[in-house]
Amino acid sequence: MKKIFTPEVKIALVAIVGIVVLFFGMQFLKGLDLFSSEHLYKIRFSNVSGLSVSNPIYANGYKVGIIKSIDYDYDHPGSITVNADIAKDMRVPKGTVAVISSDLMGNVKVDLQLGDVRNGFVEPGGTIDGQLSGGAADAIKGAIPTIKALVPKIDSILTSVNTLLADPALASTLHNANKISSDLTTSTRELNTLLASLNKEVPGLANNANGLLTGARATMGNVNGMIGNANGLLANVNRKVSDIDVSGTMMRVDKTLDNMEQLTNKLNSDKGSLGLLMNDPSLYHNLNRTLSDADSLVTNLKAHPKRYVHFSLFGKKDK
Repeated sequence: MKKIFTPEVKIALVAIVGIVVLFFGMQFLKGLDLFSSEHLYKIRFSNVSGLSVSNPIYANGYKVGIIKSIDYDYDHPGSITVNADIAKDMRVPKGTVAVISSDLMGNVKVDLQLGDVRNGFVEPGGTIDGQLSGGAADAIKGAIPTIKALVPKIDSILTSVNTLLADPALASTLHNANKISSDLTTSTRELNTLLASLNKEVPGLANNANGLLTGARATMGNVNGMIGNANGLLANVNRKVSDIDVSGTMMRVDKTLDNMEQLTNKLNSDKGSLGLLMNDPSLYHNLNRTLSDADSLVTNLKAHPKRYVHFSLFGKKDK
């Protein structure tokens, strides 16, 4: 019996299998899911701007599909049909727009700006409108006028900086800053020396502090004894107070207060010598005038005593 799988047949089969594996491998590397049941949608563009097969499709930042193929409509120039495989669980609302965008690194993708679900959904195989977004490049272009407006201001700032750097006062300031830094270094060195000396003296200070604390504890013991004595004294005082006739004492105090009130009323009235003296201004003025006359009399007596005292051995009067 003649063999079927001759070496030539085996080589041919291996070659065919290799070609098939290579084809599907290349498709897989392009990002195409070979065994999925994705739905195919058509997207209409007037300019794809670098879009290629296997570029991703995103909805709200989540990858929902890839670009399967791109066909140029030669019968209608300016119209390009992009076939997109979108996950079967993804339902595309009507009014959805597919926008081509790219970043600064040149990566191109398609973003689905979803429409309102209340308008219904696009059936698989249906067409979605597409448009081109400038992305980062357009953003940079839009920023160019602002940059142009900033250039004169930046030039003015640089001119001011150059003027400031050319000012001799700046060099003097830097010199002073250098001197201040040197002084700070010296002060830091002296502070370190002071801290080192303090570290040597701290144990002695700690011992003295311990002695002071011991003395303070002894003093507190004495204070506690004094407090005990004071408590005993207060107990004796309380006992003595309990022996005092408080009600009788309070009656005598009330009587004394009544007498004081009567005396005060008499002093405030115009009856009696003290009341008249305190309340009658004429009596005060007369008394003041009498004292003034008496003072004048004493002064005159001291100045001319012979006018008031007549004394002579021969009985002669001195006029």
